Amino acid sequence: MFDVKEDKLNVDLWGMSKANILASIKENKLSTETWIMSGFYLFSDLAAIIFAVVLAYLLRKWTPAFMLPPSVLASGAYVELWPAVFIFTFAYMTSGLYPGVGVSAVEELRRTTVATSMVFAILSVWIFLSRVGFIYSRAVFFIAWVLALLFVPLARAAIRYLFGDKSWWGVSAVVMGAAKTGAEIVKILKNTKALGIKPVAVLDDDLEKHGKKIEGIPVIGSLELAPELAEKCNIKWAIMAMPGLNRKKLHEIWEENASYFHHVIYIPDLFGFASFGVLPKDLGGILGIEVRQHLLRLGPKIAKALVDTIVAVAALVVLMPLVPFIALLIKLDSKGPVFYKQTRYGKDGKPFKAWKFRTMVENADVVLKEYLAKHPELKEEWDKDQKLRNDPRVTCLGKFLRKTGLDELPQIFNVIKGEMSVVGPRPIVQDEIKKYGKCYSLYTKVKPGITGLWQVSGRNDVSYEERVALDAYYVRTWSVWLDLYILARTVPVALFGEGAY
Repeated sequence: MFDVKEDKLNVDLWGMSKANILASIKENKLSTETWIMSGFYLFSDLAAIIFAVVLAYLLRKWTPAFMLPPSVLASGAYVELWPAVFIFTFAYMTSGLYPGVGVSAVEELRRTTVATSMVFAILSVWIFLSRVGFIYSRAVFFIAWVLALLFVPLARAAIRYLFGDKSWWGVSAVVMGAAKTGAEIVKILKNTKALGIKPVAVLDDDLEKHGKKIEGIPVIGSLELAPELAEKCNIKWAIMAMPGLNRKKLHEIWEENASYFHHVIYIPDLFGFASFGVLPKDLGGILGIEVRQHLLRLGPKIAKALVDTIVAVAALVVLMPLVPFIALLIKLDSKGPVFYKQTRYGKDGKPFKAWKFRTMVENADVVLKEYLAKHPELKEEWDKDQKLRNDPRVTCLGKFLRKTGLDELPQIFNVIKGEMSVVGPRPIVQDEIKKYGKCYSLYTKVKPGITGLWQVSGRNDVSYEERVALDAYYVRTWSVWLDLYILARTVPVALFGEGAY
């Protein structure tokens, strides 16, 4: 299959023969048959929809009659609707969710929500305007819709968790460019299962980079190898990570090297711009990119305020009974007040008092000073992130409260007062402003949040520089869908205490 005369892969590159090059690729090779991803996603979607409907039916059936108006709950009538589940899969397919390659988790949440809601709306109109409408319970349809919005993305996330690391999951991709941008792209692709794109080789014309590895992916040679990798290794995806190229050189590489791939993603020199909601525009044959400023648009701002209100009220109803219980435990665990307040800086740089449950002993500053004096080797750790993995100031109960995030429960009142948001950057103190540098102006454009990207991305296991970058990314790409994604991720992070100390 590979014995072709004048084959560029026969050329000895940095002492590596064609056979070794192909072996290196095959070592990282993945299935390029997207039906595997599509099949698993199809199965998870069908299972989630069916489970949502069945659970909705059972919940309505078990609900006391005085709580909901009476309705006919003949199970046979609902079973007859089973072909309707394939309407959902058709809607997901037209939304680009099969196989969903290159679709981020946030975008997937948006697409599944819109598609699911549209199908339920269509089914509701058809059923309740037809002669059989009286057979079905409106409550069942409403509950099934809400549950489906929850179960479909959760089922897809479970599929990725189970199979995302398998060699046959995803599609192979060649990254063209081994400089800083290319290295960052390789790292992101390897760490982001939702995208389903896995790099197997990197190409670059810089001979000094040949033979090196980026995140375990080999730089196998020059860009001229791209056509043969596409044809002989059946790689259909390529990512052009060379944003600094001039237009003439870019067209040349496109025609000679990248045009052999079925899918080509070009990384433009637009770092710092929003990525969510960006739309291509054809301006009379000239490519334009529309960047929607969600922070300035009235609709998204109203939507975020509604999310804050709904979540805050729900948290008050569900979690407020815990407040007196936690307060009693704090009093029994150590001396000192129940609550702790500290000046933090929020939207427009305005200071406010952020409330938390007390998790430290009295005279915490003195305890820390004495501890660092006895353990000077830990001073560097403290100076770097203002955090210690084994902080002597934290009480026994405080460790549990921090691990679960319950110490921040009183900040719900900051949300109600309008000082904070449910989702946003982490509220910072005055000494941290200088660490944010130029990113501080971005930070002040939104309200700080009880939870955010930092909390669901490793928390204290993330360096301070990475935390600042996450806050900047949140502001630049903010959307209601990103908030909903972060809220969904917050629950398992809090339960398992990832990166908390």
